[in-house]
Amino acid sequence: MRIIHAIARLNVGGAALSVLELAAGQRRRGHDVLVVAGRIPAGEASMENVAEDLDVPCLHLSTLQREVSAMSDIATVRALRTLIRERRPDVLHTHTSKAGATGRTAAVLAGRVRPAAVVHTYHGHVLSGYFRPARERAYRVLERGLAHASDRLIAVSDEVRDDLVRLRVAPPAKFAVVPYGFDLDARVHSDEATRTSKREQAGVGDDTFVIGWAGRLTDIKRPLDLVRAAAAVERSMLVLAGDGELRADVEALARDLDMTHRVRLLGYVPDMGSWYAAFDAFLLTSANEGAPVVAIEAQAAAVPVVATDAGGTRTVVDDGETGFVVKVGDIDALAARLTQLRDDSDLGRRLGATGAERMRRRFSIERMVDDVERVYAEILTR
Repeated sequence: MRIIHAIARLNVGGAALSVLELAAGQRRRGHDVLVVAGRIPAGEASMENVAEDLDVPCLHLSTLQREVSAMSDIATVRALRTLIRERRPDVLHTHTSKAGATGRTAAVLAGRVRPAAVVHTYHGHVLSGYFRPARERAYRVLERGLAHASDRLIAVSDEVRDDLVRLRVAPPAKFAVVPYGFDLDARVHSDEATRTSKREQAGVGDDTFVIGWAGRLTDIKRPLDLVRAAAAVERSMLVLAGDGELRADVEALARDLDMTHRVRLLGYVPDMGSWYAAFDAFLLTSANEGAPVVAIEAQAAAVPVVATDAGGTRTVVDDGETGFVVKVGDIDALAARLTQLRDDSDLGRRLGATGAERMRRRFSIERMVDDVERVYAEILTR
């Protein structure tokens, strides 16, 4: 089977990682797979090294970018249409909003050589909570039109699917739910030697309760809530891996709350899988999530997660069993759950052990590849 995956950019994050793992899994099964990706904006870290490690062929399309640009978007559609006509793929599988829009438009304009299967995966969405109402309405109308150009839509969680159905993007029958899949044994580490090494790097002693986080310091992640919650947990250290436009705001709030000595901003780290070993709890304060990969990885490393009830978080975190889920913006509840974990190490170990087992069972690569191949087969055999 000839497959083209298109994604806006291979930046550090769950969408890019899952696409690369999926492509690698498909190649292992003998399929001809190409990943097309756009350019990575300044200030964002790249996962292109992962593509090399997984031996996934990639084509870089400089015009494919996150920002709206009529000239770049038209050029991207033309380039993708040409690629479709040259490679004649059986499947065009798009990911993320910009690649989804340009890729599916190119498939329509390819005419008689349109791929037999056009599939789009929602790793989350930007149709609510990201932009002003007028812009959100315009994007919803666009997505409804693009849904008609798709043979099937995939959501990475039940919650993402339900949200898109509620927004009238497409009816439930158009969707398949395919959770992520990762090689978690290769990606995360939780041994004592790694724990000691990383805590030393962060300047953290054995008696300190370490609260971890990873991602982009941007509005939708609500990073200021991280600082506020950690401030209410005595004898704790907040360790943040990642960067973004709100870094200065995080630093300023830490100063205002006299928290500077209890916050470590690591910036982007290339070995995130090793940092989970340093954490006693992992904190997510997001206003929206597709299926938070960092929570999957943290739990795979036997770290309990305290998270807000945003998007597909409950697909990943089982409240009271692998961690805790609280209302978005409820700083007191976040702090209370973190304090509970700090004071009850046995509870943390029980939640962590359950999470480590469930993540490996629930989010395996082979299961994800099987699920996606079933979606393709349903289209190609009808």
